[in-house]
Amino acid sequence: MNTNWIESFFKAEFSEHHQVAQATEAALCAPFADMVAASAASVRAGGKLLFFGNGGSAADAQHLATELTIRFKQDRVPIAAIALTTDSSALTAAGNDLGFDQIFARQVEALAKDGDVAIGISTSGTSPNVLAGLKMAKAKGCTTIGFTSVKGLSMESHADILFAIPATATARIQEMHILLGHMLCGALEQELGLAPREGGEA
Repeated sequence: MNTNWIESFFKAEFSEHHQVAQATEAALCAPFADMVAASAASVRAGGKLLFFGNGGSAADAQHLATELTIRFKQDRVPIAAIALTTDSSALTAAGNDLGFDQIFARQVEALAKDGDVAIGISTSGTSPNVLAGLKMAKAKGCTTIGFTSVKGLSMESHADILFAIPATATARIQEMHILLGHMLCGALEQELGLAPREGGEA
């Protein structure tokens, strides 16, 4: 079997990933700092982070909430975070009784409080249930954060802080979302004094 194409494919994927990573690094440091500050302020005040999204973004929501509630780099006290994608009874009841567009908004209405942080993840930026969740979160007094891409700028009106990944390929966008999510976990641990500052800064 001729596998020469595999090497070309492998290199092309990494090349595209590197290009998107560099563009993301250049564009999104300021909103990242804002996200870390808002999240730390919320946790210090007794608040929590709420994550939600569909499909792969639902998996990211669960992944990141777990990193915060359990541990990221080292053992430490838990950081309050909830993924609104995990309760099958709530999701199916809301979907059946209220409509799929309301599966996150209804949970936000029930669980969010003023000062919490709501993070909606949508590669397209147009998922009605994610936008409805962010809209409800804003009404509840949460800081709202949107993870999307350059094709999802319609999310901007619902997000106080927006991460529009400079890419259009779904895989590359999702790779940057989980990278930024991991960075949030690491930076939040450090900002809250639960892990040493990288570089030795006190």
